[in-house]
Amino acid sequence: MSSLALVAVLALVVAALAGISWGLFIMVLGLLLLGWHHLRNLQRLVHWAREPVGSPLPRAFGTWDMIFADLGRRARVAYDMRDRLSTALERFHDASQAMPDGVMYLSDTDTIEWINLKAEQHFGLNRQHDIGAPVTNLVRQPEFVAYLASNHFAEPLVLQAGRRGGLTLQIQVVPFGDDQKMVLSRDISQLERLETMRRDFVANVSHELRTPLTVVGGFLETLIDGLDDYSREDVIHFLRLADEQSSRMRRLIDDLLTLSALETGAPAPAEEKIDVVELVREVTREVELLSAGRHQVELSMEGDGMLLGSHKELDSAFSNLGSNAVRYTPEGGRICIAWRRDENGGGEFSVTDTGIGVAPEHLPRLTERFYRVDRGRSRETGGTGLGLAIVKHILTRHQAELSINSRPGEGSRFAARFPSSRFKP
Repeated sequence: MSSLALVAVLALVVAALAGISWGLFIMVLGLLLLGWHHLRNLQRLVHWAREPVGSPLPRAFGTWDMIFADLGRRARVAYDMRDRLSTALERFHDASQAMPDGVMYLSDTDTIEWINLKAEQHFGLNRQHDIGAPVTNLVRQPEFVAYLASNHFAEPLVLQAGRRGGLTLQIQVVPFGDDQKMVLSRDISQLERLETMRRDFVANVSHELRTPLTVVGGFLETLIDGLDDYSREDVIHFLRLADEQSSRMRRLIDDLLTLSALETGAPAPAEEKIDVVELVREVTREVELLSAGRHQVELSMEGDGMLLGSHKELDSAFSNLGSNAVRYTPEGGRICIAWRRDENGGGEFSVTDTGIGVAPEHLPRLTERFYRVDRGRSRETGGTGLGLAIVKHILTRHQAELSINSRPGEGSRFAARFPSSRFKP
């Protein structure tokens, strides 16, 4: 009110000095009051606009009330939009960081503007230090530099990255905006390994089948061309050799079908409670028959239990380990088949031999399909090269782990460890 009184006094003084009438005085006073009203509301608006967040909207009447209401509504809409954009940006950032693929944004001069965590790992970058740096100063592989400079991005680039080239990346560049680029990177190392295994598998199967087929075909051709030239004993000998090769192919095909079913996730057989002591005794008898007295076969049992699983599959896995010991242990050697329960309630089946052993560099690959340390010896002993791959898959289906310890010239130990959850009272 002090400001209003000051305006009135000022108007009265002006009117007295100017000698104007009361009517004119009232008009002047009204104009001054109106000006003061607008000035006051303008000051309140400026004050509110400085800190609109959390400040109450100025109260007024008439036109200014409409102005304040409209500005308040617009401010609320703007704040809501800002909050939504901020939330969307945070979600985009979180989603980009969680992506399994690498994402990197480059400016029109190919400097790094933004990278996610996976791209940091793929290219060995650090966002704290590398943002703003030319990407070709940091990713220096000639293939990448040439690909980026070519501006032909219809096909992705496959790049060996990481230390010692241990990482295979598929890189795709997507241009956008004003000569900007988005670099997408995907780790295809596992796919490359699988493709290599597939090629090796096809080559090995072709070779393994071609050899016995060639032998059988040769025997048949010999007999067809000169049957009268051979005695009955010779013919029987040829037929027996052909039958051996036929059996070899049959074993190979059986193992391939078994491995295929295991690898493609075929439904597991119905689980049952298996008397593991009886199963190990059965496997030991099979090993003794296969050895035919050429080895000293021992059995060691510590503890019993009912193992939950497929009797057929576990018998196949245990028998494979036992037959391998017979195959690779010279005559007169010792083979020990053992079963024991551990203090945690789990169990372990193991086969230990005094055979030829395996060098350390071969151990990680023993469970690969068709991997052989000595291909000639494996074929001579009747192995298909798939036994340990089958064992590994069967044990995985039973939540068990296969461990291998071996020394050349000293022998080997293969052990299948089962968790306590696999045993039922």
